[in-house]
Amino acid sequence: MLLGLKRHYKKRCQGRMRKHVGDLCLQAGMLQDSLVHYHMSVELLRSVNDFLWLGAALEGLCSASVIYHYPGGTGGKTGARRFQGSSLPAEAANRHRPGAQEVLIDPGALTTNGINPDTSTEIGRAKNCLSPEDIIDKYKEAISYYSKYKNAGVIELEACVKAVRVLAIQKRSMEASEFLQNAVYINLRQLSEEEKIQRYSILSELYELIGFHRKSAFFKRVAAMQCVAPSISEPGWRACYKLLLETLPGYSLSLDPQDFNRGTHRGWAAVQMRLLHELVYASRRMGNPALSVRHLSFLLQTMLDFLSDQEKKDVTQSLENYTSKCPGTMELITLPDGLTLPPVPFTKLPIVRRVKLLNLPASLRPQKMKSLLGQSMSTKSPFIYSPIIAHNRGEERSRKIDFQWVQGDVCEVQLMVYNPMPFELRVENMGLLTSGVEFESLPAALSLPAESGLYPVTLVGVPQMTGTIAVNGYHTTVFGVFSDCLLDNLPGIKTSGSTVEVIPALPRLQISTSLPRSAHSLQPSSGDEISTNVSVQLYNGETQHLVVKLENIGMEPLEKLEVTSKILTTKEKLYGDFLSWKLEETLAQFPLQPGKVATFTVSIKVKLDFSCQENLLQDLSDDSISVSGFPLCSPFRQVVRPRVESKPVNPAEGSRPGDLGHVKTLEAILNFKYSGGPGHIEGYYRNLSLGLHVEVEPSVFFTRVSTLPATSARQCHLLLDVFNSTEHELTVSARSNDELVLHAGEGQRMAIQVDKFNFESFPESPGEKGQLANSKELEEERQEARGLEINSKLDIHWTIISFSRVFLNAAHPSLKRTGEASVEGLLSQLVLEHLQLAPLLWDVLVDGQPCDREAAACRVGDPVRLEVRLTNRSPRSVGPFALGVVPFQDHQNGVHTYDLRHAVSFVGSGTFYLDKVRPSGQSACLGALLFLCTGDFFLRIRFHEDSSSKGLPPSWFRLPSVHVRALGAQA
Repeated sequence: MLLGLKRHYKKRCQGRMRKHVGDLCLQAGMLQDSLVHYHMSVELLRSVNDFLWLGAALEGLCSASVIYHYPGGTGGKTGARRFQGSSLPAEAANRHRPGAQEVLIDPGALTTNGINPDTSTEIGRAKNCLSPEDIIDKYKEAISYYSKYKNAGVIELEACVKAVRVLAIQKRSMEASEFLQNAVYINLRQLSEEEKIQRYSILSELYELIGFHRKSAFFKRVAAMQCVAPSISEPGWRACYKLLLETLPGYSLSLDPQDFNRGTHRGWAAVQMRLLHELVYASRRMGNPALSVRHLSFLLQTMLDFLSDQEKKDVTQSLENYTSKCPGTMELITLPDGLTLPPVPFTKLPIVRRVKLLNLPASLRPQKMKSLLGQSMSTKSPFIYSPIIAHNRGEERSRKIDFQWVQGDVCEVQLMVYNPMPFELRVENMGLLTSGVEFESLPAALSLPAESGLYPVTLVGVPQMTGTIAVNGYHTTVFGVFSDCLLDNLPGIKTSGSTVEVIPALPRLQISTSLPRSAHSLQPSSGDEISTNVSVQLYNGETQHLVVKLENIGMEPLEKLEVTSKILTTKEKLYGDFLSWKLEETLAQFPLQPGKVATFTVSIKVKLDFSCQENLLQDLSDDSISVSGFPLCSPFRQVVRPRVESKPVNPAEGSRPGDLGHVKTLEAILNFKYSGGPGHIEGYYRNLSLGLHVEVEPSVFFTRVSTLPATSARQCHLLLDVFNSTEHELTVSARSNDELVLHAGEGQRMAIQVDKFNFESFPESPGEKGQLANSKELEEERQEARGLEINSKLDIHWTIISFSRVFLNAAHPSLKRTGEASVEGLLSQLVLEHLQLAPLLWDVLVDGQPCDREAAACRVGDPVRLEVRLTNRSPRSVGPFALGVVPFQDHQNGVHTYDLRHAVSFVGSGTFYLDKVRPSGQSACLGALLFLCTGDFFLRIRFHEDSSSKGLPPSWFRLPSVHVRALGAQA
């Protein structure tokens, strides 16, 4: 038994000695020798179950084989594998004799001390290098032997590390992870804090080496936490912060917020938020509040979608506490090790979905004056179209807005924002970020309700110079953090363009009127926008003066002003000038300096047709009145009508033209085209529109118009049936007549003696010059011109002299209103013929005096000279004519006496002869009569049937009747 123990001890000693010699050879660079000794040591130690030294021998064998296969080492880049038969380095080859690689080991050829003095034969007989797969197996075997001893934890850990590095070179990551997992659970007793940090750091590096980035980040984070363990008297917060920064790539975290705008979120958000919280805490313990604000802002910006409502409140509250001491900025933060932290703009607080540059209000939009080449013609190139220019400017046109801003005017940009926070979000100092010409941004503050949805926000600014402005984004201050948010960095944003042209400054005109604002908003078909709407209520024929105050509220003088009007489409026939003005008095006050006011007066005159003759004639029931039987001595005949308010009106039919209470509406637009300052020099102007809404109530209108002949051929009686459709008492007066009083709802007849009209002497209308080719339109134009002339000669006006109690209680603005009663549009062709001078004008003179107005006086027994004159206004020659004079007496009871042989005697012949009269010529015939007794006598002049009057219209031969009063002879 002692012999066996001695032999066992001898082999253990020989095996350990071989292992020691192999280590020395390996250190000396004798690679092949070390392999031989390691193999012999493994065989000897295996036989005696010396596991600790056996593991060491196996580890040495693996190390030598690794050096052979990977001469570049395992700590750096992966070395190239050494193939079988390749030569060794020169230094190692010199130390081995030829044939050393072919020697096999013969354990029996050992001497008593375990060392063969001549190893050349042993080396030559063995192939001792392990294959790459065998290396890992031997490492596993060695580690298993180490694990049998509690105090061999350090060398077991080192063996695991070496095996991992070899597996990393071989790209066998899963097997390497098994070795590392085993290394984690190796119990190392009495390690210092620094050794623990080093152990976890090495584990992190190894996991990084085999591509396990998240596992690597985990152990590096454990190492960071170990730096500030409670057992350390002076925690290393800077080392902890540095290690935490190194863990960011492993958790798919980047300190650049732009990386989170690209596609979907990567990594585990919960772990990332935990890591960011630890960075915030570590930077605060380091005494760097700016760094804490930057990391907390990054957490809120990038992890907003993963925070719960309570977490959002906690994070924002912490951020406000930090920024109260150190506000957040957009400056870069550079760490001592050279790492740069980019700024974190709050593009999600609030979230912007749309950016739209707004055009100026309609009254301030600049317009370009049209030139001879056309407004859209570009003078920069002599060519109409160039494909090169069009291609180069395609992208610019897609981003440039098709309207202009004006220098010095407040311009607006609308943002559609959304508050994702569960509480009210206060945004301060929100303004625009621009490039190009100088732009003064006016900051705004807003408060968005919790989860508000899309909310419009308007940001304003003033361009200070002319040129091009590009809106690049906006800036905000939220929770004490100042942010510059660029549009290019906003995901999912919609914009119609961000570049706009700024033109030179223009004056700004503000108008105010003497009329109240209207609740009716005019909607012109042309699409023009009305800046101000006013309304007025007038009676038909009434005239109202609209005083417009023009105030220059801009910074440039107002130099040019043009005023035009446009009546919107209406079905009503409008007579006369609806709107009229004189611009000369206003232009005399120009140029209008900033802050100055000029006045401009517009006359509003409404003349519409409210007659509706067919319906009203039926209502008046005045068919018994005949024109022929109307007595001249009674110029007025009253026809009493019931009051308007007593007549029921069907609301469904209230808008029909035949209703008495029908109110008509007129709408018009006054356009003020103005310019001045540098913008005027560049050919720009502004257009300001004033909408006018006029409600026209019926006043008085004529239900029937007819004529009666007068005593003179140059005059006639115009008979008008006038009706008062208002609820007030009024008077109607003509130029040469007394006033006629009409109560509400009352109609009367008035007769006006007027001079006949010479329509041929009217000036030629535009229609007669060829502008109206249609004969019907030409005739309507002529009839309107005649009606206007007749209406101006009649000069019929109405005046309201009393109001009902309702109007008095309502504090009506005026107790006396007046207007014009127009007959335009009511005169038929027959009436016009009666009002027109006949082509043949007949004048009868008694003793040289016209007898068409009053009775001619004469003495009994004295001869009375009678003269008949003819003026030919026709384009043809007329005559000769034979005229007979028939005297008679009118007894004023319908009885006429023609047998006056004993009362009237002719001096000479009783027949008058007129020669042929050429156009525009005159002719006269003379005769005499002798009255033998006193009395009133009438002379009727007739044409002989055999004269040349045949074939001419009877209206050409209307001679006035002659009234002669014979007085007694003087004593």
